[in-house]
Amino acid sequence: MVQSFDLLLLFDYIGTMVFAISGTLTAAQKRLDIFGAIFIGFVTAIGGGTVRDIMLGNLPVSWIQSNNYFFVILAGILITILFKKHVIRLRNTLFLFDTIGIGVFTVLGLEKALAFGISAPIAVIMGLSSAVVGGIIRDTLTNEVPLIFHKEIYATACITGAIIFLIIYYLHVPEVICESVTVLSIIGIRLWAVKYNITMPHISLSEKE
Repeated sequence: MVQSFDLLLLFDYIGTMVFAISGTLTAAQKRLDIFGAIFIGFVTAIGGGTVRDIMLGNLPVSWIQSNNYFFVILAGILITILFKKHVIRLRNTLFLFDTIGIGVFTVLGLEKALAFGISAPIAVIMGLSSAVVGGIIRDTLTNEVPLIFHKEIYATACITGAIIFLIIYYLHVPEVICESVTVLSIIGIRLWAVKYNITMPHISLSEKE
């Protein structure tokens, strides 16, 4: 259990930093000032966990209880601002870490919800919220249609992974296996979808369609 927790915590920090970098890069693309970049970086990193904890009544929210999250986010923002050219060159690496991040955040949200005695369907929503709400806030604040609503298979990967977690969890499989299989499933689904350019069907009001 300790090893599982430490591994999840490590990926939690990595995912948090990558989300902070993602938000800061988006702010730079929109030519926001330094304050705007810092603000977008922070809300991208903490948005999902904050919404999840508020809905669960877990107060103060997780990132307020530990200074580690503040310093991890600040490090991600400063790295992006100071080494922007190098960060941009690492986009593929950041994409992988981002994918790992949403997998880990999905598991963290699920486990926290189940620990609060929340039903399985709502626990899936808590896992999804942990993973995607930060990105939704980022895109909304920068005047973009959130990525998960129109492009990649992102939320779908999280939901599928969450369902896999619950199936294994209720079969009383050891927790470390549940966590590992879930994260790997989400990573695999997202990488597969991006590699083969697979997206969700689009809804159109055009009479021709």
